[in-house]
Amino acid sequence: MSTSGQVKSKPLADKKIVVRAIVGSIAKLHPRIMVKNPVMFVVEVGALLTTMQLVLDALHHTGLFGFGLQITLWLWFTVLFANFAEAMAEGRGKAQADTLRKARAETQAHRLRADGSLDVVPSSKLRSGDVVVVSAGEFIPGDGEVIEGVASVDESAITGESAPVIRESGGDRSAVTGGTRVLSDQIRVRITSNPGETFLDRMIKLVEGASRQKTPNEIALNILLAGLTIIFLLAVITLQPFAIYSGAPQSIFVLVSLLVCLIPTTIGGLLSAIGIAGMDRMIQRNVIAMSGRAVEASGDVDVLLLDKTGTITLGNREATMFYPCPNVTESELANAAQLASLADETPEGRSIVVLAKDKYGLRGREFSHRNPIFIPFSAQTRMSGVDLDGLQIRKGAPEAILKHVAERGQQVPKETQQCVADISNGGGTPLLVAENARILGVVALTDIVKGGMRERFEHLRAMGIRTMMITGDNPLTAAAIARQAGVDDFLAEARPEDKMALIKREQAKGKLVAMTGDGTNDAPALAQADVGVAMNTGTQAAKEAGNMVDLDSNPTKLIEIVEIGKQLLITRGALTTFSVANDVAKYFAIIPAMFAGAFPQLNALNIMGLATPQSAILSAVIFNAVIIIALIPLALRGVKYRPAGAAALLRRNLLVYGLGGVVAPFVGIKLIDLLITYLHFA
Repeated sequence: MSTSGQVKSKPLADKKIVVRAIVGSIAKLHPRIMVKNPVMFVVEVGALLTTMQLVLDALHHTGLFGFGLQITLWLWFTVLFANFAEAMAEGRGKAQADTLRKARAETQAHRLRADGSLDVVPSSKLRSGDVVVVSAGEFIPGDGEVIEGVASVDESAITGESAPVIRESGGDRSAVTGGTRVLSDQIRVRITSNPGETFLDRMIKLVEGASRQKTPNEIALNILLAGLTIIFLLAVITLQPFAIYSGAPQSIFVLVSLLVCLIPTTIGGLLSAIGIAGMDRMIQRNVIAMSGRAVEASGDVDVLLLDKTGTITLGNREATMFYPCPNVTESELANAAQLASLADETPEGRSIVVLAKDKYGLRGREFSHRNPIFIPFSAQTRMSGVDLDGLQIRKGAPEAILKHVAERGQQVPKETQQCVADISNGGGTPLLVAENARILGVVALTDIVKGGMRERFEHLRAMGIRTMMITGDNPLTAAAIARQAGVDDFLAEARPEDKMALIKREQAKGKLVAMTGDGTNDAPALAQADVGVAMNTGTQAAKEAGNMVDLDSNPTKLIEIVEIGKQLLITRGALTTFSVANDVAKYFAIIPAMFAGAFPQLNALNIMGLATPQSAILSAVIFNAVIIIALIPLALRGVKYRPAGAAALLRRNLLVYGLGGVVAPFVGIKLIDLLITYLHFA
């Protein structure tokens, strides 16, 4: 994907984002907000307790006021730093939302009245079902579907891509988005959304992260963190009686410091930021994720289902060649095929008309005086044609035409049967043309596989993802396209219910299934899939059914989506490992400081050589706070994902973040101890 098509990522140190995050971190101190994060809520309660004790000590002139003040301040900083991390992640989304709001402007709409006249109204007055006329140079006033005409549309305000796109009635490229501009021609659009419910409105809400819900894995991790917090809370509470018994009672400052350093504050402070940052990275790739759940699920995808037309192939099949039967000229076949396609409004039918016009100059026909009866294409007959001057010309699927001529006692020449098989085996779609039950020949429709698809699928295979192509084509054609594209499997002659059944079968095996599609017939499958990625060029039904929308309409974007999902999971796992591991150094800092006076033997645990009990405790608390702010860039950017097996990822995680989580605090706490001792803070 070109860089021009991506939403620009705001830098981490953007002044507006930082200022907004500072204000947000203070606003998040409200207990009703903090209680959603059990770990940081305990830290806040501890900070409140030390604050109250500090006030009492000041009033009664007891205790070590300077030591208590520093502990209290750093506990509040710990809470604020955690809130700052979450606010930074949200702030990046809000900054992008501000950019999107600029694209949402009040426009004038030309609404079509029942009598055919036009009524000029503000776009905010439009309702679902209204029909508007949009001409070249005008902005489309709301989300909708083209019901008449074809036009070039500038969607750069939404997708960032400068290249215009074609929107036309019928097919899977009829959806248009409010705020985009028509560059040529004129179209009629049926509005499909009410004010405040447009795609752009939903994008703004989503990128702000306001509706982000916790995912199952995130909930499970929260339960684990809450469990660890309760265990350490009980341990600290029961520690005081032992301390009193040993003759070394501890102050509230020391006990709270011990608790805060032992509970997993690092991951507790960064957990929300990691989830929000995952959605933010989706936005940077021009993908709108409807929930954090969808982002996380994409990291565990096992099976990927891809709709063929418009996804694996460039789009609608196009007529590329006429193959006449023996004793039939190619121009005669082209003439009949074009006549049979004049009433066929499908893209395939229109391409036959164009091919005959370009190759044989067949254009500008006027035969209304001959009373033609056009037979439009239908899914039931799978044929189209025209009755003209006693001639019955039909064009359609081989099975339909074979049945048509068989009913009239005719047969298909063997050469033509072989031609049909050759076209199908080569990945094309054959159409037979008949005149008065006599087969004239075959029209070849060709699907063009998008460039680089095979390499992309190989990449997915390396990530452990199985790819399956879904198509309504016959098995021979489907097999040829599957071989050319490099997918692992395919489902031919698929109906919407077949797609859903396939997804349910895979899910019953415990697999997570991702589906990409752009048509209304893909909507049920997109809704059933664990990750449903709808193309922005697709129909409104598809976009509403999926839980992600790709603004670039690039089906291979799913590779990036999966990588972002895996990156989110790996980042969360890495920081959880680091958070648990860095508790080790704190044991060697605080435990000796608490009990060395009563049990001098515990001085042997002071392997860092910390100066005093007060400096040891204060150093551990300071490190516990500053490590959160130091890890914010990593939480927002994510740990880089590299395709590898689970064992290799686990080894790297333990080596880098497990061992690093053990070593870093020893170094950090010692350096802080040296600094505060030098400054006489303890």
